[in-house]
Amino acid sequence: MEAKIIGESLPVVTCKLKKGESVVTESGGMSWMDEGIKMSTSTNGGIMKGLGRALAGESLFMNTYTAEKDDVEIAFSSCFPGRILEFDLSDGETIIAQKRAFLCAESSVDISMHFRKKLGAGFFGGEGFIMQKITGPGKVFLEIDGEVVKKELKEGEKLKIDNGYVAAMTKGVDLSIETVPGLKNIMFGGEGLFLTTLKGPGTVWLQSMPISKLASLLYVPRS
Repeated sequence: MEAKIIGESLPVVTCKLKKGESVVTESGGMSWMDEGIKMSTSTNGGIMKGLGRALAGESLFMNTYTAEKDDVEIAFSSCFPGRILEFDLSDGETIIAQKRAFLCAESSVDISMHFRKKLGAGFFGGEGFIMQKITGPGKVFLEIDGEVVKKELKEGEKLKIDNGYVAAMTKGVDLSIETVPGLKNIMFGGEGLFLTTLKGPGTVWLQSMPISKLASLLYVPRS
């Protein structure tokens, strides 16, 4: 599969397929496609796996698009202003991503639920208890809120983040929470009571404008 990401603030990824190649997306995720591509809908692994994906922010059913001839193109657009990230995962390589991040992938990629076992991180970490676990082999595309900043964490190195700014991370990164020190900081600092803490080793992708924060800024309560 040949893929190309077009655009910046409202990007789209186009995938050129050879005969027999397939790409998977959530229900309703396709933007446009050439003639000569067959669509099939399923739970892609059974009802329990579909329910797990639904809990992780995706649809219960997945659509698989398979090329019936060479050099046909299909496109998938981002749902909101931001970036599309491409990962070419090796066999067994895993990325943990925020809910709703998955856009599309080669059919060999596995998309499932990642349950965070730490109660504090689940309640107060901003990402919730459930994230997306994406495992290779194959190419996968994630949609990220706003701009993207990539950080490489060494063994034991920590990064403190406001809630909601974690877009994705490699499997070895540990996510926990820490209380903001000082009563004055908590009451007047504007960062709330908790901060998300990431501990290396591993790679982290941060997003500049979480959609939840944008929604809160645009929300106007009724009088």
